[in-house]
Amino acid sequence: MKNFLSNNMLCILVVFALFVPSAPEASEKVLFTKHFQKTLFDVTAHAAYSVEILLDDSEYKKLGKNVVGIVIHDAHDSDVEKAELSIAHRNLLTSEKAPGVVEIREKGDGLYIVSGLDLMREGKWELLVTVKKNGVEDSVKFLFPDALKERVAKGRYSP
Repeated sequence: MKNFLSNNMLCILVVFALFVPSAPEASEKVLFTKHFQKTLFDVTAHAAYSVEILLDDSEYKKLGKNVVGIVIHDAHDSDVEKAELSIAHRNLLTSEKAPGVVEIREKGDGLYIVSGLDLMREGKWELLVTVKKNGVEDSVKFLFPDALKERVAKGRYSP
């Protein structure tokens, strides 16, 4: 009887191991893709998402005028759709919130359209973009005007 139970327990453990998703191996390299040349790009603090900010429609005409595009990818470099995005834009010297109302609309394929966001204003500003989907929340900060001067080329990047 003891041997029968041991064999059954072993079978249960094997079946369980086959169906439980595993975390990426430590040796697996996570890569995020920056798709455009003239955009801002960074990976969130815990490498859950990448955030690419299209400042205008010069490289992606479907964006539209007077809006900013934000492209979100997950740790598998896949488009993130139906995520909750929040944007905080504040002055670094005074901590005051940037004037205006920011509106975010999902366009599809990981692209979110943001209106009411002036990233070219004078002074030192922080833009905090927070992404949340399926209980995974992570954020990234862009410091202006420095972020406009420190752009990386399109390509693949690891956190």
